[in-house]
Amino acid sequence: MSFMLTHRGCSKESSVRQEDFENKNKTLWNAYDRILACLENSDSGRDNPLGYSFHPDDFPPLYRKVCHHYAVALSRQYSPALVTALHTRIMAGHRKIYKKRTHHMAAVARFFSVTFPSTFRANFTFFILALALFILPFIGTGIATYLNPDVIYSIMNEDQVADFEYMYDPENRNLGRTPDRQDDRSVMMFGFYIKNNISIGFRTFATGALAGLGTVFSLVYNGVILGGVAGHVTRLGFNQTFWPFVSGHGAFELTAIVICGMAGLILARAIVAPGNYKRVHALKNTAPKALSLVLGAAAMLFIAAVIEAFWSPFSVAIPVKYTAAALFWAMVASYLLFSGRGRPFWI
Repeated sequence: MSFMLTHRGCSKESSVRQEDFENKNKTLWNAYDRILACLENSDSGRDNPLGYSFHPDDFPPLYRKVCHHYAVALSRQYSPALVTALHTRIMAGHRKIYKKRTHHMAAVARFFSVTFPSTFRANFTFFILALALFILPFIGTGIATYLNPDVIYSIMNEDQVADFEYMYDPENRNLGRTPDRQDDRSVMMFGFYIKNNISIGFRTFATGALAGLGTVFSLVYNGVILGGVAGHVTRLGFNQTFWPFVSGHGAFELTAIVICGMAGLILARAIVAPGNYKRVHALKNTAPKALSLVLGAAAMLFIAAVIEAFWSPFSVAIPVKYTAAALFWAMVASYLLFSGRGRPFWI
């Protein structure tokens, strides 16, 4: 009986303390709830639909205080209703704080591991077409310039030919660089390659809006130029410099250019053959696919620039260069053909 009386007395005292506790912190909890509701409706935390303005940095201190209140409520054995309400608040706050920190990284990881390679495979026919538009002129012009030294001058002028000969001449102390870029550091060359490669890729893609004519021209033109250079310098006997130099970054660079052409052809189809859709609607439907391909190709061009600036000019044994090149080609092929087929590890 004495125990029961003591217990009742404690419950009454606890109820009084809980009421004071709630009255003291009610304003803070209401502010916390308003900010949490705003975060549900607004990514920026400003000028949200609920009309309540606050700075995003206001939320973490409130979150820590509510966590403290939850611990106090547990230790003092307040009512289950209050403990549950505080627990619900801190769980919702935890999701908001830590989801914002990881959301962007997870989205990027998902894009490169699933979205980009899956989109590539789903539109593989366009890749084959773009590849044919690039590789056939490459092979044809390469053979022609190898057999006939005068063919190269019908493709480019004498100064351009002289620059390419200098770039891959075994006597060149900095392979792959023209005379005016001999003193440029690797970091500077990296910036140059980024600008050059991205511009080629973007033009190849964007000109697909011209009913595909621009994309076709860009693929054929780049195939002719690169094939002509390859055939010409090979005929000059620069095999030990040209092919080891280009074999490494070529896996990423050439594949990315063809993928940009692939994206351009997808745009072209929406314009030329929209099917049952209006052209505007067809473009809206195909734009996400094309954009995914271009963004993925841009990342590949970035990797190619890194390799071309820091690895391709590096003086190592030729078998090592070819081994690295074979590894790069295998990585690109495996990534595009198999990545994203299984379930992502974070889901």
